[in-house]
Amino acid sequence: MLSPFFQELFEALSRGLIMSMALIIPSAAGGVLVGILTGCLRAFGDPFIQRVCNIYAAVFRGTPLVVQLFILYFGLPNIGIYLSPYAAAVMGFILCSGAYQSEYVRGALLSIKRNQYFGAQALGLTKFQSIFWVIVPQAMRKALPGCGNEVIYLIKYSSLAYIVTFMELTGEGKTLATEYFRFTEVFAVIGLYYLALVSLAILVLKKVEKAVHIPGFGKG
Repeated sequence: MLSPFFQELFEALSRGLIMSMALIIPSAAGGVLVGILTGCLRAFGDPFIQRVCNIYAAVFRGTPLVVQLFILYFGLPNIGIYLSPYAAAVMGFILCSGAYQSEYVRGALLSIKRNQYFGAQALGLTKFQSIFWVIVPQAMRKALPGCGNEVIYLIKYSSLAYIVTFMELTGEGKTLATEYFRFTEVFAVIGLYYLALVSLAILVLKKVEKAVHIPGFGKG
C-alpha cells in the first residue's frame, strides 16, 4: 500500500507524462522534417539559401535551448507576438532539434558519391528527382543513428518546458517536491520515468534501423 505522498506523486507524474508525450511526439516529428529540409538545402541549395540555412543552424546550435525558450515565450511579446507555453515549447524544441538534425542529414548527403547524382541526371531525372529519389533515401539510412540520438536528447531536454510554465513531467514533480520538501524521492522517480522513455525510444530506433537496412549498405 503506497503512502499518500507517493499516491499523489504518481498521480502528478502521470499527468506530467501525458503532457511530456504531447511535447515530445510533435517536436520529434517536426525536428526530423525541419532537419531533412534544412539539411538538403544546406547541401544542394543555391548559395544564398545555403547561407541562410547555415546561419539558422549556427544560431540554434550555438545558443542554449533555455535562452531560445525564454526569447520565444518572454521575449516575443515585446514585439506583439504571444505564444502559449505549449506553442513556445514545441516551437523551440522543433527549431533546436531541426538545427542539429540538419547537420546529420547534410553530412550524410555529402557522403553519397556525386557519381550517383550525375548518373541519375544522365538517365533523365531532374535535379529534384535525383536528390529526392536517389540521394536522400541512401543518406537517411546513414543519418538515422545520429537523428535517432537527437530524438533521445529531445526526450531529455523536454524537461526544460517547465521554465515557460508548461507543466510536464519535471514541472509536476518540481511543484510536488517544493510542496513536501522531498526532492530526492521526487526527482529519483522522475529520473526513472525518463530512463523508461529513453529505453523505449532506443528499442524503437533499433527496430527502425533494422527495418530499413539494406544488405551490403553500411553495417548490419
